[in-house]
Amino acid sequence: MFSLPSLNLGIECKPLTAFIYAALVVGVAKITFTTLSYVSLLFDLFILPPVNFKKYGAKKGNWAVVTGASDGIGKEYAFQLAKRGFNIVLISRTASKLEALSTEIENKYKVSTKILAIDISLDSIENYESIKEIVNDLPVTILINNVGLSHSIPVPFLETSDKEMNDIITVNNVATLKITKILAPQIVETVAQQKGVKGLILSMGSFAGLLPSPLLATYSGSKFFLQGWSAALAGELKPHNVDVELVISYLVTSAMSKIRRTSALIPNPKQFVASTLNSVGRRCGAQDRYATSTPYATHALMHWWIENTVGVFSSIANKLNFDMHKSIRIRALKKAKRVAEAAAKQD
Repeated sequence: MFSLPSLNLGIECKPLTAFIYAALVVGVAKITFTTLSYVSLLFDLFILPPVNFKKYGAKKGNWAVVTGASDGIGKEYAFQLAKRGFNIVLISRTASKLEALSTEIENKYKVSTKILAIDISLDSIENYESIKEIVNDLPVTILINNVGLSHSIPVPFLETSDKEMNDIITVNNVATLKITKILAPQIVETVAQQKGVKGLILSMGSFAGLLPSPLLATYSGSKFFLQGWSAALAGELKPHNVDVELVISYLVTSAMSKIRRTSALIPNPKQFVASTLNSVGRRCGAQDRYATSTPYATHALMHWWIENTVGVFSSIANKLNFDMHKSIRIRALKKAKRVAEAAAKQD
């Protein structure tokens, strides 16, 4: 039978005995907390029922504002919030797409819509004034900060053009903050006027903001910024009954990711948005992060295991990310070369 050293070695081993006891306590505590965290993750993902959006004012004439609404994830947010009974303000760049989407939503879900076609990357005063004007006096309870921009292909930071760098920061950070600053007071006011109703601000994060991502340095940094900002804003708006949450995703089929086929790790926008809205307020894979969720099941499991094994800031994770994006860059450059050669032959 195992016995502790103090039973055999006398008084001089008391410090060692204390150390062993402390190590055992810490080990048991670590195992316990890790197990509870994983059980909580499983409950969030697979057991708890979908969130009822009546608490955010569904079917009471309230409005949700969705940026980047004309395609992909933003379009799905618009559809699924309309299905839940919200009127929708659609903000994106292409007027024709917004008009078609507006008609489809109104006919299918019998809610009202408003559209605003602006280029958010311009960061113009006129853009923000237009947003203020279109939401003026609307009872807004939800804001979806979905608009985002990444690099065209993975690229070393030192080779990133100033325009691409500025556009990414403008769209992902500057515009997101300014739009939130316009809408948040209106959400707070609406919630104050409606008993039992809460507000909701969701901003799109990324695994590139979870793990430092070499060859996507500017995009990665922009998403890390949103993590800190969202958590801070969540603390500020909680007393006003407004939930703020950063939504972390791995790859989703979309124009920005340039991925068309779904897989176990890559959902389509409909699947991803459904998982997000069904689990609002639950951390899912982001068990260690306040006001943060990784809602899609396989993304959540991957997030949790990375966090609890090698760690998101480890050199191992950094190297794996670098190798993956290096491979993507090589393939993208080869494809671009083939396209250029084919075009040259046609000329």
